[in-house]
Amino acid sequence: MFGVLGFAGALTLVTGLIHLYLWKRLVRDTTRPGRWRRAGGVTVLILALLAPATLVGTRQGFYWLAWPGYLWLAVMFYLLVLLAVLEIPMLATRLALRRRTRAVVPAAAPAATPAPEAAPAATPASADAPAVAPAPEAVQADAPAPGHDPGRRLLLARGAAIFAGLTATGIVGYGVRTALGPPQLDRVQIPLAKLPRSMDGLRIATVSDIHIGPLAGRAHTERIVATINRLDADLVAVVGDLVDGTVGELGPAAAPLRDLRSRYGSFFVTGNHEYYSGVEEWVVELDRLGLRVLQNRRTEILARGGVLDLAGVNDPAGEGLGFAQGPDFDAALGGRDPSRPVVLLAHQPVNVHEAAKHGVDLQLSGHTHGGQIVPFNLLVGLQQPVVSGHATIDGTQLYVTNGAGFWGPPVRVGAPPQVTLVELRSP
Repeated sequence: MFGVLGFAGALTLVTGLIHLYLWKRLVRDTTRPGRWRRAGGVTVLILALLAPATLVGTRQGFYWLAWPGYLWLAVMFYLLVLLAVLEIPMLATRLALRRRTRAVVPAAAPAATPAPEAAPAATPASADAPAVAPAPEAVQADAPAPGHDPGRRLLLARGAAIFAGLTATGIVGYGVRTALGPPQLDRVQIPLAKLPRSMDGLRIATVSDIHIGPLAGRAHTERIVATINRLDADLVAVVGDLVDGTVGELGPAAAPLRDLRSRYGSFFVTGNHEYYSGVEEWVVELDRLGLRVLQNRRTEILARGGVLDLAGVNDPAGEGLGFAQGPDFDAALGGRDPSRPVVLLAHQPVNVHEAAKHGVDLQLSGHTHGGQIVPFNLLVGLQQPVVSGHATIDGTQLYVTNGAGFWGPPVRVGAPPQVTLVELRSP
């Protein structure tokens, strides 16, 4: 309970600061005092409360918050990015307008009025005389300062707000269409030095981060299963983050997984989201649906007259959340025949450093979503050795798939949903 409250408090603070900035740029700078500014302020306040309410509420089963809340989070993010990027050209434009106005004001000012001759000293009889007119400087005390043009500043602010609003909405619309569309099919060939020639061309359909949940239900699962089955793969590897909810909530939506087809079996390893969703129940349910869950263990794949070790480790969240089920590389890889090739299924790419110490030939991972929403890929790259694609780390090959679903906003920009056919090649 206290963890949820702490999470909600931190989230409210961050989103509150973001919305304060958005209010300044989209409301205060674009309106004059009055009803429109008040209405804009109330709207921004409601949206600021919607963001943390969605992230906390959907965890508590208030799924009706998902669509409006997550879509606004995506629009909010791109508004923040676009307005921040526009700060520099906006500042340059304001400075240019200020210099131009200062150059025009002296030329248009009236000629100086000659100083009047000194008047004789006042006498009592002059008490009823008209008051002396104030100096020109006093008359213009309330006029705008030189270089300040409220009309131009208002026009500039409105132009920036309209541009940012239309662009953010367009990007999010494109991202929704991409995220909810069919997954992109990628094919990659990866050579393994120890792979027997008889096993050359062994194909592993690799998918991760399906994220069955309040916004991605049974139709989403069916679409991914159909894509995998069209590959006619030898193995299917589901590398974590399958669900965002309990078996009771999402069991029917996960049911199409029983239709997965492959020659030598379908396998699964846990991701961090399984530990938020009742991992023990899901392990039983996936076994019932025909997926073998590799919890810190391995199995032999006998195919085409050769042998390959397929191993899997739990996600680190299993240990961090108190389940005592974190990754155990010794249990999964210890005591095996080192002459055999071994493919490791591990949800997070960062596990590759430990995998390399255990002589793993290839690790298949997900978790990153390829960044999901540009420029988040830059932040993901600070946490994981590879965001998307193939690389070699400490002598172990690593392939990271973008994932076939989404988490949070139903938006993907720069990282389309993906199912990858990994083809193993012998020397």
